[in-house]
Amino acid sequence: MKVNKIYSLSSYSYNLPPECIAQAPANPRDSSRLLVWDVETDTADTTRHFRDILSFLRPDDLLILNDTKVIPARLKGTRSGGGHCEIFLLRNLSPDFLTWEVLVRPARKIHVGSCVNVNGEVLHILGEKPEGLRTVRFELSGRDEFMTFLEQSGHVPLPPYIHNDNDMREAYQTVFARNDGSVAAPTASLHFTPELLSRIQAMGVKIGYVTLHVGLGTFRPVKAQDIREHAIHTEHCTIPEETAEMIRECRGRVIASGTTAARTLEALEGQAGTMDTGLYIYPGYKFRVVDALITNFHLPESSLIMLVAAFAANKAGGHEEEMLSRLIGIYEECAKTGWRFFSFGDAMFIV
Repeated sequence: MKVNKIYSLSSYSYNLPPECIAQAPANPRDSSRLLVWDVETDTADTTRHFRDILSFLRPDDLLILNDTKVIPARLKGTRSGGGHCEIFLLRNLSPDFLTWEVLVRPARKIHVGSCVNVNGEVLHILGEKPEGLRTVRFELSGRDEFMTFLEQSGHVPLPPYIHNDNDMREAYQTVFARNDGSVAAPTASLHFTPELLSRIQAMGVKIGYVTLHVGLGTFRPVKAQDIREHAIHTEHCTIPEETAEMIRECRGRVIASGTTAARTLEALEGQAGTMDTGLYIYPGYKFRVVDALITNFHLPESSLIMLVAAFAANKAGGHEEEMLSRLIGIYEECAKTGWRFFSFGDAMFIV
């Protein structure tokens, strides 16, 4: 049976020349390009830079940022049976930061009961799931010792499409990151500088923070041809009471910086709380909290581009197929005209 266009994975594909994939952030960060898409008037302003977002904000707006901090989550070790392996930290499972859900390679050689040595420290394989997922426990004394170990032994978990040998620890981190736990950056917010944030606040825009620790749910590829059959791995998210109060009192727009901030706001419905969310947003979803969205240009056939398509359709009052076609058209035009894509690339502001 033929799948409706908005549920067909191939509908979220587009042609992207490799040279359009940004290999480093713009310098300064807010000098990246900004496409402002007014969905209601169907106009796309392609003349702006990110610092120009000031022209599109209003004094009563509330800007929501994800303050998660990327950890050096890629570890290289040696299996107890001999041979090299890689451990990729995905999600913390314990208050002491010593039990983690991880991806392992080679998965066929790492099973429950075995150990891995990483730079002299031992971790034990406690549980096993499909697709290379494992539960591990580190032989360390607590969170502080674990974080010291990571700083000394871990590597920045850059996406595989970034081929840059330079030290990216600072570049692949927002300027306001403070809560350790992500294995990927909330990339829409990489464009902000301290100076730009100060100017935003000075014009009367309030800034609130949420936390979503980016894990497998955000970057796992969608493989199901009918996108409704895809399931997102859960990610831990929090809205503090201070931010929830800002949302309740907001008289302007609630603007989410990035898909992770948007998912957090929608999963918790703007209320204070903490949860593990597997919220999967694709066209047909009705947004309840987010009024405007800052986002980067995402990978073809990813859950992130599906969320953006859903948001555009929501702003248009429906018309999912039409808005999906419009979004893909914008992507393809930007690819032809030299815009920079993915984590270190340019940004969109959808209003």
